[in-house]
Amino acid sequence: MAKTYEGSCFCGAVRIQVSGDSAGMGYCHCQSCRSWSGSPVHASTMWLVDAVKVTAGADALATFQKTPDSISYRQFCSRCGGHVMIHHPTLGMYDVFAATLPTLTFVPSYHVNYAETVLPMDDGLPKFADFPTDIGGSGKMIED
Repeated sequence: MAKTYEGSCFCGAVRIQVSGDSAGMGYCHCQSCRSWSGSPVHASTMWLVDAVKVTAGADALATFQKTPDSISYRQFCSRCGGHVMIHHPTLGMYDVFAATLPTLTFVPSYHVNYAETVLPMDDGLPKFADFPTDIGGSGKMIED
């Protein structure tokens, strides 16, 4: 039986469930994620689209796309404004905020968009200037 984790928006109206193993966990330092999350760094858990289900409150799940060519569809509760996840259709994945899944143990293994960091982190994890090559980035690394 696959592992499952449940989470919700701030008020609990929108509920989600993820199953199986995360496709990756890490930190994003890009300006967009920092602005959206209201934090100097975004703790990200990536899941294949089929692993994520909205189990309640689909009618309250709203989507915001900053620009027409944006690859990020940021999803939030229209009632409380609580962030739920970011859909990345070109990757076939959802980025579910680590804090949205309270029973999931967050074990980061990388940093992305580290060239944009405002909070340097000396943790020994690989730091990509943008993204790994397998998801369309340069693969360029930044040293601690």
